[in-house]
Amino acid sequence: MSTLSLLKQDFAAVFERDPAAVNRVEVFLLYSGWHAILSHRIAHALLKRNVPVLPRLISQLSRFFTGIEIHPGADIGGAFFIDHGMGVVVGETSEIGHHVSLYQGVTLGGTGKERGKRHPTLGDHVVVGAGAKVLGGIRIGDNVKIGANSVVLKPVPDNCTVVGIPGRIIHKQSNDFPESALDHTSLPDPTMERFQALYREMEKIKRELHPTAEGEAPPEGDEDASSRP
Repeated sequence: MSTLSLLKQDFAAVFERDPAAVNRVEVFLLYSGWHAILSHRIAHALLKRNVPVLPRLISQLSRFFTGIEIHPGADIGGAFFIDHGMGVVVGETSEIGHHVSLYQGVTLGGTGKERGKRHPTLGDHVVVGAGAKVLGGIRIGDNVKIGANSVVLKPVPDNCTVVGIPGRIIHKQSNDFPESALDHTSLPDPTMERFQALYREMEKIKRELHPTAEGEAPPEGDEDASSRP
């Protein structure tokens, strides 16, 4: 797919996923996420043609003006969208599928000084919430949603939601995920769910061991030894 075709998809994605985007001129001139993607498409095309220095220069200038750092070597599919975007980092060997959305503060990074494939691969229709970190040469499957501030260190299969530190997988049954943004207000909290289950189990055990603990009268004839003559 040509660079121009990818840019057309990226520009259309802004209006599909950002309810504040209503004016094409405003988006083209003032949206930092769009500017970062535009700069990356140019830098990546130059890098593939073995142009030295210039791709990285474009990347650094884009970082200075937008606060978004995308390495020219990152391979990004069409309809890519960055919402707000300040603090977003996309590493050199990252691979991003089609219709992917990143929110501010997202890092697609490495875990150390390893060489080769050291940044994540994201499938199609992936949404990564604000402040989330996806680290290492792992694969994130299609239709995956990653909650805000999650830290993902292990591969994630298709059709899942990931939350927490470290990221915990919540499996979904449906293969048909909506295109809408991640609903952070309804994300599950597996840690709290386990605490609640443990609390219920402890209460059950207490009732079994101490059936009179809730103020029940002792069985008739069972007087306290201290009251006997």
